[in-house]
Parts: sequence; structure tokens; C-alpha cells
Amino acid sequence: MNKKVLLQDLGNKDYKETWEYQELLFKQILDLKIKNRREGLELETPNHFLFVEHPHVYTLGKSGDMNNLLVDEAKLKEKEATFYKINRGGDITYHGPGQIVGYPILDLDNFFTDIHKYLRFLEEMVILTLADYGMKAERSKGETGVWLDVGTPFARKICAMGVRASRWVTMHGFALNVNTDLGYFDLMIPCGIKDKAVTSLNVELGQPKVDMEEVKQKLLRHFEELFEASILKEKTSV
Repeated sequence: MNKKVLLQDLGNKDYKETWEYQELLFKQILDLKIKNRREGLELETPNHFLFVEHPHVYTLGKSGDMNNLLVDEAKLKEKEATFYKINRGGDITYHGPGQIVGYPILDLDNFFTDIHKYLRFLEEMVILTLADYGMKAERSKGETGVWLDVGTPFARKICAMGVRASRWVTMHGFALNVNTDLGYFDLMIPCGIKDKAVTSLNVELGQPKVDMEEVKQKLLRHFEELFEASILKEKTSV
């Protein structure tokens, strides 16, 4: 089993371009797995982890409700935002500047073949990272992602998640609000969940800005520990 994970930080990149790049890496792993099975080979399958920050964009999962986007195309244009229907699970979410988006494209045959466990590990990675900042984050029953003050009238989401998997290969991932403009969440019903607030790390810490690179390093450290993986930095190729 290959537990090496190739890391690329794509910087600020268009959502559609990044989605196409994810699909390319995803297909390469799937094709190799199919070749191994058909030809009785044992070629090592790679794993990838992409960090990216997107311009303002709203994405709707395959089972999502279009009504959860509360504005029309003209308003999106006014806000310099785009919209895509995509092939992950989950409902509607927002990506934008000041948010750390992570796309692990893993062959879970290299780790464990359990999607439920995979999602819980991604949540735990974020929970542990927020604990490094003195915050008590947790899961909310039946609602994927990471929350604060669960079970109270002040429950608020700080990290959204949605993944796709085929033949135990994953894509899409998580979006952690760090220095995010929370006003953009007012244009939708986040993840289709009404009457729940959204927050960001800088708001919770009472700081104008949190060091994004520091947060990324903490996320990677906890990812390595949870998945027993080894992160290898790769030169950006897109």
C-alpha cells in the first residue's frame, strides 16, 4: 500500500479549472486500478492532496436543491461570483478568498476502504486543527462537516465537506473558513440547512486575519497522523 501523498498548493485558481484537474488525477488513478485488475498487475497507485483558494463561486451537489441558491444570475454577476452544478455529494456551498479548500484525491485501497471513516477522519483533521487554536469544534449528528456550539441556539458551521468516490478513489473534499467574507453565505442556504449560522476562524479568534499557511501546515500534520501518511511536496503543474 502506497501511503505517500503528493501535495500541490495551487494558490488562487478558478473553480472549473481546478475541477477539471481533479477529474484528470482521479481518472489516472482509476485507469491504473482497472489496468492492475485486468492484467493481474500490482502497479502502485498515487495519492494527491490539493490546496486551493477559489474566486467567489457557489457549487451545488448532485442531490442538492437549486432553491437553496437565493439569488439570480444577475445578482451573482454583481457579486463577481460564478455557479456550478457538480458531481459530489451534499447540497450547496460557497468557496471564496480567505477560505482553505482541500481536495484529497486518494486511493483508499492504500489506507482503508470505508467512506464513512474517511469523512470522519477529514472532520477530525479539522477538529484537531481548530483545537490548536484553543477552539472546541465538533460534529453535528446527521450533518457532515465541522461545527461550533452544537446543540445550542448558537450552533455555527466553520467547515463544509462533500466528496465523491468511485472504486475507492476520492475527489472533492473540505472548505475551511479562515478569513472568509461571511456575507457571501447570505446568498444561499448553506448546505441546505436553514436557521444555522456560518462562521470563520478569524471571527472566532477576534483577529482581523489568521495566517493561512500556518493553518495549512496544521491541517497537513493532523492528516499525516490520522491517515498514517507521508506528505511529499510536488511542484505545481497546472
